Amino acid sequence: MAKDYVTGKKTTFGNKRSHSMNSARRAWKPNLQKVRILVDGKPKRVWVSTKALKSGKVTRA
Repeated sequence: MAKDYVTGKKTTFGNKRSHSMNSARRAWKPNLQKVRILVDGKPKRVWVSTKALKSGKVTRA
């Protein structure tokens, strides 16, 4: 799975817990989008999380 270029977010793992406390492994994936951003003044296509896009941490090309 891809990793966020800006914040480094990636898939995290843990347990699903039912009402009867049965556990099963599961994954939480970040909402990543492939976008063109400016890196050192040049456009580059990278994976960026929607949270980083909305908060203005990147400048789109």
